[in-house]
Amino acid sequence: MIRRALQHARRSLATAATTFGRDLRPGDRLHGFTLQRSKVVPELQLTAYQLQHDRTGADYLHIRRDDRNNWFSIGFKTNPPDETGVPHILEHTTLCGSEKYPVHDPFFLMMPRTFASFMNAMTSMDNTVYPFATTNKTDFYNLMSVYLDATLHPLLREADFRQEGWRLEDNVFKGVVYNEMKGQYSDSNYLYYIRFLNQIFPDAKNSGGEPQKMTDLTYEDLKTFHARNYHPSNAKIFTYGDLPLVDHLSEVDSRLQVFDKREVDNTIMMPINLQGPLYRTVKGPVDPLVDRGIQFKTSTSWITGDIADPLESIALGVLSSYLLDGYGSPFYQGLIEAGLGPDYSMNTGFDFLGPKGIFSIGLNGVKAADVLKVKDTVKAILYDVHRKGFDKTKIKGFLHQKELGQKHKTADFGMIAMNLSLPRWFNGGDPFGMLSWDELAAELKSKLSQGSYLEDLLEKYLLNESSLTLTMEPNESYAAELLFDEKRRLESITADAHGEHEHHLEDRLPQEADCLPTVSVKDIPLQNNKKPVRDSSHGNIKVQWREASTNGLTYFRAINKFKLSTELRSLLPLFTESILRLGTKDKTIEQLEDLLKLRTGGLNASYYSMTSPSDTRTTAEGLLFSGYALDSNVPIMYELLQTILQETNFDGPEAESRIRLLLQSSMSSAMDNIASSGQYYARCYAEAGLTPGAFLNEQTGGLTHIQNTLSLAAQDIGEIISKLKTIQSLALSKSSNLRVSLTCAPDAVSANENALQEFLSELPSPAAVPQSVDPLPPSSSKTLFALPFQVSYSAVAIPTVPYLDPASPHLQILAEILEPKIHSEVREKGGAYDGSSYVSNLGGIFGFHSYRDPEPQNTVNTVRNAGTWITDGKFSIKLDEAKIAVFKKLDAPENVNEEGMVRFLSGVDEEMEQRRREQLLKTTVDDVKLAAQRFLVERMSQARVVVLGEKQDWANGWDNKSLDIDMPTR
Repeated sequence: MIRRALQHARRSLATAATTFGRDLRPGDRLHGFTLQRSKVVPELQLTAYQLQHDRTGADYLHIRRDDRNNWFSIGFKTNPPDETGVPHILEHTTLCGSEKYPVHDPFFLMMPRTFASFMNAMTSMDNTVYPFATTNKTDFYNLMSVYLDATLHPLLREADFRQEGWRLEDNVFKGVVYNEMKGQYSDSNYLYYIRFLNQIFPDAKNSGGEPQKMTDLTYEDLKTFHARNYHPSNAKIFTYGDLPLVDHLSEVDSRLQVFDKREVDNTIMMPINLQGPLYRTVKGPVDPLVDRGIQFKTSTSWITGDIADPLESIALGVLSSYLLDGYGSPFYQGLIEAGLGPDYSMNTGFDFLGPKGIFSIGLNGVKAADVLKVKDTVKAILYDVHRKGFDKTKIKGFLHQKELGQKHKTADFGMIAMNLSLPRWFNGGDPFGMLSWDELAAELKSKLSQGSYLEDLLEKYLLNESSLTLTMEPNESYAAELLFDEKRRLESITADAHGEHEHHLEDRLPQEADCLPTVSVKDIPLQNNKKPVRDSSHGNIKVQWREASTNGLTYFRAINKFKLSTELRSLLPLFTESILRLGTKDKTIEQLEDLLKLRTGGLNASYYSMTSPSDTRTTAEGLLFSGYALDSNVPIMYELLQTILQETNFDGPEAESRIRLLLQSSMSSAMDNIASSGQYYARCYAEAGLTPGAFLNEQTGGLTHIQNTLSLAAQDIGEIISKLKTIQSLALSKSSNLRVSLTCAPDAVSANENALQEFLSELPSPAAVPQSVDPLPPSSSKTLFALPFQVSYSAVAIPTVPYLDPASPHLQILAEILEPKIHSEVREKGGAYDGSSYVSNLGGIFGFHSYRDPEPQNTVNTVRNAGTWITDGKFSIKLDEAKIAVFKKLDAPENVNEEGMVRFLSGVDEEMEQRRREQLLKTTVDDVKLAAQRFLVERMSQARVVVLGEKQDWANGWDNKSLDIDMPTR
């Protein structure tokens, strides 16, 4: 009965989409738009419509789907004229006030006035887009109004340009984008990718901006670029979801009618015309964590087919996966396992850049003597694959992965559809081209059945010398030259301007948001959106079930809890990588990867730790396993999980070399990981001295973990393997410490119960866990890690209370109340790319952090006063806005496999969530003030402060560290 109901629902959705498609025909006019064409995609239960605005020529794409998470985007073709970053700076500045909403920074002011599940703006190589998503109809049109006015009628005041772009303040260059890009250029992988784009697209400039060139950009340049590019005739508008298209068109047309159609620059940036081998070398920074002799990056790239051919795009994507994905792939084995480099370069793989596909293969961490050998080896591997032909079983596996991806029910399908359509659309391609997976898959399978389709593509595009080889060599003086250049520019501007470039951002618009639209606290439902789960047991093992429509997929999670010794805990990340790297006595890793691709959507293992909702001193830890598969393949998924966990061969002849390779790969990426996520590492280390749970997270994912990984490279590999084998004996066992969660359709429950019973019955009994004394957590109240970054990252962490404490909801509201003030002080005035207040509800920690911050000491001093901002009565406490900000996160749409996971992973059940929901809604201003006094004022003396960045005089008296973290034992 249930199965028939589901089938009927699916047929109804498809019929509705088809019927809606017949209601509109090409040539039909609606609210100033003319429908050009439409397309029904039954397998995705959607209909796509392409329209054009009659008066202005604005292009419009709407995707109708029964999905309450509705999306909107307006975008413009924005070819950058130079490397000053004008498209990027304009992206920021348009959101700083408009004619209809003349307030400072309406984008950030809207965040606590909306239920949006997504809000952003993004600058790509040749276009800029402004997307948002929300499940609330009123909210959707509120945000549409703000976005359209911001892009088409921005105020573009000079003070906003100085705040977002660049300025000179107290003889220091500041600016949000300026410091964002300084941080980006501290990441050598990003720098290499940008230099790659410079070479492959010589006519295209870096739209993000080169910091050395940004200070050449003038306010007049910014206004001119907006006038030329931000016009409806140059716009592409996208909507998605279940809200009526006619309502969208009516609203958009009312905003476009004041414009006339005009000529726009639709120039499509073409890649370089490669007529033979081209070699280029550029300079890059030195990584202090890696041997100087293995820091070269090199890749070879070919230009492939046109964006107008979606079938070839899919085929080249499959070809790329075949050559590069997984430890058993030809290039992993032939390049990385052969010892030429520890991991792929950032541009490796197939992607569309502009109107053409680009196929690149390269490595990081290469020796100078091996740079030319990399290209020769790439060439030899390509010819060898072509000679042997493509393994049909592997191809089936890659196609199976794509099919599972289509079945997976995601809350962000609108974003996926937008990303499939817009890049092609901006470059003259068909926005419908990549939406019809079933048609493309059928055509691809037909081509593959005819014989040598992939071999022919390989020969057509890659078996030739028309290629670009780009090498980045480490330069010891690179960082010093950047500092010298900034000092030179500073002196030049100061001398020429006689102080005229000094800007302190005093002339700014009011921050009151009364003119902005808003949703209401009254719109927040009192009751949780219930997604029922039920419990069962197999012996002493508890099982959580979530029954939902899953498109024929079953999602599996399991937690095996056990207390780890420090030395084993530090090796857990290496263990979880190794079990998907080494293979077994009976199967190579290549064979295992083929089975995983053919029969599952993937299997994963990771470290698990969770703090008790009732006590921040109580923490559970162990291993978390996850995977998913078609319902019919669940028994095979379990079999593969057992094989990987219990039979991985740590004694094989290649085990030592492969584990060393994993360590080398981790080391080679460590500095770039810190540069791209420095605020995370600062927070981890700051929090580690406050609670046991935070200390565990630092050991397995923070700076301590990085240091441990660096030290492992110098240890005896045999001893490391012995410890990994000990973890293997503990990983998965039949005991009450094991818990399982399954998400599947109701008609798949019975089969899943049988498969799970068989799986659990075959698990071994638990092994004894070795014990050791844990090291002391970091004890310094102020720590500076000296790292070679152009900008810094900071964090301040304060201990609070458990999740179930009555004060915890008040702290959650307090974090949102402080967010706009922190944003103003740290980002707008301080020039950091980001500054935030945050609360870890389960972790029992309140904190602040800054990201790509030119003056972290000012940030730290500023946030120390956050409590008194609240308690002294001088700060406007916008309680309703804070509640809206909290609930838009709590009530955000979930992927089907995430439903019920809060309960399973944390122990916070539906009753606890409902009680907290009511406490949040009842929170008063007095509650917030009391929380601020109790924790941000009285406990500020217990705060831990961490800064990552260059060594500074102001940090004298701090605990100054490099990545040599001393961890004394008790």
